Amino acid sequence: MKKMLKLSLLCAVLFTGTSTFAIDGNGDLALHVIRNNDGKLISFALNNITKAHLSIYDQDGTLIYSENASGKDGILRTFSLEEFPEGTYLLEIENNEKIIKHEIVVNNDISTLSTKAISAVYKAGSSAKNVSVAVR
Repeated sequence: MKKMLKLSLLCAVLFTGTSTFAIDGNGDLALHVIRNNDGKLISFALNNITKAHLSIYDQDGTLIYSENASGKDGILRTFSLEEFPEGTYLLEIENNEKIIKHEIVVNNDISTLSTKAISAVYKAGSSAKNVSVAVR
């Protein structure tokens, strides 16, 4: 019975991963890690983001996975990292305003996604066209 319940929950999470998810927020690109107890699954939500480019890189910087994700009020994704060898990976999320990177650690029985970004780079918008930079 417990096994069936776990399997049903897993299926529900995986099917929900292709739909959208909204979390109250300020509209800024913010990743919310959803805790999983199912080993090598990672789940996260992007609040108030309708379009983003998602990429996963290995520790050598090689692109492993890439997709253009979209949703009406937000984006919810679940990834199974069963086939990934142990190591550290980067999840890169890019929208029109910035690029953020989160660390993914894959161990024997569990995968974890960092709740805080390890880097965030803001893109220059149209207001940056007439800006001068002096270099010494």
